[in-house]
Amino acid sequence: MTVETPTRFSPLSEWQDKFAQLPTGLHVRELPHLTQLTLRVQPGSAAAKAVESCLDITLPGPLRAELSDDVKVLWMGPDEWLLVASDGRQDDLLARLRSAIGDEFATVTDVSAQRTTLALSGHLVREVLAQGCAVDLDPRVTPVGSCLTTLLAQAPVTLVVRGERGEGTSGVWLLVRSSFASYLAAWLVDACTEYR
Repeated sequence: MTVETPTRFSPLSEWQDKFAQLPTGLHVRELPHLTQLTLRVQPGSAAAKAVESCLDITLPGPLRAELSDDVKVLWMGPDEWLLVASDGRQDDLLARLRSAIGDEFATVTDVSAQRTTLALSGHLVREVLAQGCAVDLDPRVTPVGSCLTTLLAQAPVTLVVRGERGEGTSGVWLLVRSSFASYLAAWLVDACTEYR
């Protein structure tokens, strides 16, 4: 008996042409199918130290993200982090982390199918996002490495400030649940209307 592999699809595959028509100050692309693992562990515990040693990272504190390594680590709550890596890394990372944690108290869960990621860049990023987000996006308030769970146009997102690229050009990730992805894409396109 042959078992068929489920077909994966990107929730925003039909939006790429519309994203290409955005004003030059805002570039949007989807990063579909990223590996995403939820880690629940008590900070400073033996399990947390085992995870940090396994990934060669430090679990970031509140409202921060560790973005410098192969596996990005986003703070989601007092004892919760989202580990983000390239597509297809789920099995390897789950096995490594579960082995490192051993009998210590922690959980690692694959949530890769739950969200998609929008990568935004350009000098209009903060200005466009400010139209639908109550968070102060000034670089002095939300510098590189900031990780905030908030609402953007009433859609729940995790907003990660990835970098400043000179001349006011920002890089941001928006992690959004797949069920809200098309709504958020439509909002972004509409929010850029005045900049065309």
